[in-house]
Amino acid sequence: MPDYLDDLRLAHVLADAADAATTSRFKALDLKVETKPDMTPVSEADRSAEELIRGQLQRARPRDAVLGEEYGVEGTGPRRWVIDPIDGTKNYVRGVPVWATLISLMEAGEGGYQPVVGVVSAPALGRRWWAAKGHGAYTGRSLSSATRLHVSGVSKLSDASFAYSSLSGWEERGRLNGFLDLTREVWRTRAYGDFWPYMMVAEGSVDLCAEPELSLWDMAANAIIVTEAGGTFTGLDGRPGPHSGDAAASNGLLHDELLDYLSDRY
Repeated sequence: MPDYLDDLRLAHVLADAADAATTSRFKALDLKVETKPDMTPVSEADRSAEELIRGQLQRARPRDAVLGEEYGVEGTGPRRWVIDPIDGTKNYVRGVPVWATLISLMEAGEGGYQPVVGVVSAPALGRRWWAAKGHGAYTGRSLSSATRLHVSGVSKLSDASFAYSSLSGWEERGRLNGFLDLTREVWRTRAYGDFWPYMMVAEGSVDLCAEPELSLWDMAANAIIVTEAGGTFTGLDGRPGPHSGDAAASNGLLHDELLDYLSDRY
């Protein structure tokens, strides 16, 4: 089995470059922000960070395909880099420090492309998380200064911490009742949003999280980090991996109950 460590090292280099680009424009008074056709914001920093990553990948991995939020897919083949240059753009443009660059390498296999490397870098928080298939998940300042991640051992919903992004998405998809019942059952709820709940599941500080509408670039890096930390990452339909258009992540012990509450049958 490939060890993917060279790809992981490259992903860290890409994240370093993106961090420098995004932090230099964070809270800039002249930051240019536009509205995309789907009515979500995009800043000049989103586009410049993705362009930077794509340029480095073209030099370092010219045979690999690239899929990014801002510029779509380029190239074909069994390996595909998936990029979200700024996950949490709404936070970014308002000066909230909870945003990150998400970089993942996906490889063709059974069931389609699956993530084999993931890096989530949140420079305004001073945090970075990463994983490679078969090598575990870590957090730290660098590959040589890192702490291994592992999910929690919480086995009862009444003891669990549940994280989410917002209420409106669940209501729009007709799943608000199950969502609210779940919030009443767990010990604690917090709406951290975006990449952060998944990283906290991997760290063991949150036990379960879910979102009702996502794109592949929102999930690929998170999925490999959660699973390499010993957790479970699926769609709300229970399908493993980041392909369902929504996500549920947990320490594994609570996953069936999480899906039961959030299923469209509830």
